[in-house]
Amino acid sequence: MEGNDMINITVLIGGRPYPLKIKSADEPAIREIVKEVNEKVNRFQQNYAKKDKQDCLAMALLTYAVDLHKNAQETGPADNDDVSEKVLQLDNLLDDLLK
Repeated sequence: MEGNDMINITVLIGGRPYPLKIKSADEPAIREIVKEVNEKVNRFQQNYAKKDKQDCLAMALLTYAVDLHKNAQETGPADNDDVSEKVLQLDNLLDDLLK
């Protein structure tokens, strides 16, 4: 069960730190998701300068949800486990952000 041990990490989303307890095997995927989210948020902030960071985070989440929905329509839900897991992880991170 190597790689399934739980570790504590802190990720920065939108400039705010979020401590997470995750499986060590999930760390690379989570770090990549965090990087992608921050890049999307930054693009939204550049394109919509009058929006606050929370609006940009919501818009980034919406783009992931749309992508997930499109992917599910094209491939069917059974082939969509990896994307679903990433969106679930993102959703959990954003839930923590909104608390």
